[in-house]
Amino acid sequence: MFTEKLHVRAGSRALYRPLSASVLSRPDVKTESSVALMPQSPLSQVTLRGIQTSAVSRDIDTAAKFIGAGAATVGVAGSGAGIGTVFGSLIIGYARNPSLKQQLFSYAILGFALSEAMGLFCLMVAFLILFAM
Repeated sequence: MFTEKLHVRAGSRALYRPLSASVLSRPDVKTESSVALMPQSPLSQVTLRGIQTSAVSRDIDTAAKFIGAGAATVGVAGSGAGIGTVFGSLIIGYARNPSLKQQLFSYAILGFALSEAMGLFCLMVAFLILFAM
């Protein structure tokens, strides 16, 4: 198709571009097939690139949003494990020393409140990622 040799200087920006882009953008060589493939005006070329990249970037943004919300939801499971640990420790402590029932129960309520607050914070962050961004 092209009989002439391509000369590329060392350090040229053409080395960073794909070969098809370098060959198609050469103004001195135009064939009928390359003219048919290329958009006619720079405005239509920008519009075409905007259409092509907007769908891809929208899909990437949606995927990142779901991954972030899923990662934030893991903290809710940690909250459930924390609540189970707090009340399990309350039962073990009460079984060992029943006279400390009131003090152990107040510590258990404090641990429950802190663990539940962290779980609700993680859930709030997940909803913010999904619906506010």
